[in-house]
Amino acid sequence: MTEPLRSRDALPAGWYDLSPPICPATAVFPGDAAFSAALAMAFERGDHLRLTTWTTTPHVGAHADAPCHYAADGPGIGERPVARYIGDAQVVSVNTRQGERIAPGDLLRPVLAPRVLLRTDSFADPNQWRDDFCSLSVELVEHLAALGVVLVGLDTPSVDPGPAKTLLAHAAVHRADLAILEGLDLRGVPDGLYTLLAQPLRVQGGDASPVRALLVPRQPGLETGPVLRSPVASALNHG
Repeated sequence: MTEPLRSRDALPAGWYDLSPPICPATAVFPGDAAFSAALAMAFERGDHLRLTTWTTTPHVGAHADAPCHYAADGPGIGERPVARYIGDAQVVSVNTRQGERIAPGDLLRPVLAPRVLLRTDSFADPNQWRDDFCSLSVELVEHLAALGVVLVGLDTPSVDPGPAKTLLAHAAVHRADLAILEGLDLRGVPDGLYTLLAQPLRVQGGDASPVRALLVPRQPGLETGPVLRSPVASALNHG
C-alpha cells in the first residue's frame, strides 16, 4: 500500500489532520459517485483563471452524516448545530476484530469527553475499498449516549457494516441524536484528549458534508456542550 500524501507533517506540534486527501482515487461506497473535477476554464486554454466543476458523493473522505441520510424525518447537514463538531474530544483505540461491531467492552480507555473518536485500524487505506471494516454496535451507541456523548466518529466509512441493509447503528444514533463523523484518518494519533474542529459545510438539506477535521491541544474555551455524566469524566472536568 502506498500511503497518500498527508498534510499533518506541516502542522504545529500536537496538531493532527484527520482528513485524508480527496481525489478521484478516494474510495467511496460501491455505486456512489467518486470525486471528479471537470475543467470549465484553464490557463493552458488561454483563460484568465482556473475553474472546475466537481462531481462527488458528499460521503467522501472524512465527512459528517446528516440525520436525513438515515431517517425520513431527520434534518439536513446545514441545519445541524455546528457546536456539535467543535470542542473537547477523545481518541480511543478499540479491541475489536476486523469486520465486527464495536461493543462497550472493546474500548481501551474510559470515556472522558463529549466527542469520541474510535480508532479501529480496520480501513487503513482510504483509496482501497473493503467491506470488512469495524462498525458500531447498538449497545455502544446507547452506552455513549447515556454518558452524555454528543458526537461519535471513527476511522471507517460507516457506523454500520459495509454490506448492511438494515442500519441498526444509524437508527440508534438517530434515537440518541448523536452527530456522526466517518472516514477519519486516525493513523499515528495517540489516544488522549484534544479539541476537535470538524465543521461541515452549511448545505441546506444535505445528507452529508466533507469536513476538514483537525485535532489540536485542548482549548477549554471552545467547549459549549454539557459535562459528561460519567464519574471519571466529571472528576476530570472539575479537577
